[in-house]
Amino acid sequence: MIKEWLEEYKPATQGDAEQALREIMQEIALAGLQRSGFFEKAAFYGGTALRIFHGLPRFSEDLDFSLLAINGDFSLEPYLRGIETEFNALGVTVSIEEKNKTKETKVDSAFLKADTTWKELVIKEIMPQESVKMRPAIKIKIEVDTRPPLDFTTEEKLLLKPFSFYVKCFTLPDLFAGKMHALLFRKWKGRVKGRDWFDMEWYIRKAVPLNLVHLGSRAYDSGDWPAPMIAEANVIQLLDEKIDAVSFDSIKADVRPFIRDEKVMEIWSPEYFHDLVRKINFTQRVSFNE
Repeated sequence: MIKEWLEEYKPATQGDAEQALREIMQEIALAGLQRSGFFEKAAFYGGTALRIFHGLPRFSEDLDFSLLAINGDFSLEPYLRGIETEFNALGVTVSIEEKNKTKETKVDSAFLKADTTWKELVIKEIMPQESVKMRPAIKIKIEVDTRPPLDFTTEEKLLLKPFSFYVKCFTLPDLFAGKMHALLFRKWKGRVKGRDWFDMEWYIRKAVPLNLVHLGSRAYDSGDWPAPMIAEANVIQLLDEKIDAVSFDSIKADVRPFIRDEKVMEIWSPEYFHDLVRKINFTQRVSFNE
């Protein structure tokens, strides 16, 4: 079954095949979480949600979730067994462990790792003409925000593999808000995540409305904005400053392993992004008189 799913991606290289296997693992993990009742308490968001349910044309690495209500005592552990059971039912061996917290944080984390032998077998069956030298086993980080900023809405999205089931997800305007918060305020010293810029371009080209209410809540909650509300002009100003400060060579280098067509980045430049952000859909406006 895994082999047939992988063939649907039509991988052209070993790298393509490994990215496709990661996505298959992500979908199986979502199935395990759904069977265990996880989506009664949490919703799916982030780049992988955008990739799986909205066709974002790049691969993504991690699984990010937010609780529907604040719960500092939440633990992933009861739900991890459901993920293992789902993989076992498909004849796949994985290891999955909840990360031990060394300090108090608002994020509960776990790591899902595929059995290397299984991955090697599948790729060799799909691409027998290649001399396959396996990189380290695929590893997927699972994170849950246990004390999330609220002001978001959810919807049920249908997934067909490994069986038909629904996943509770952030709506697109709230996904956009989460991505904008990450792009503007990500705490990475000396590093840049070009995937944030790729995703922002996708949202703008699709005219997805940006939920300023949720963006303001996130920025205030993270301590990056002085009030729980943020205006359109503030967003544009912050983006302009970010565009002028970032290295576009670094942005492109980060995105390159996750996309098939590098030509889509040929237009990327400070001038392009300055013009692009002025096309953000701000139709979900904030009323500061409420």
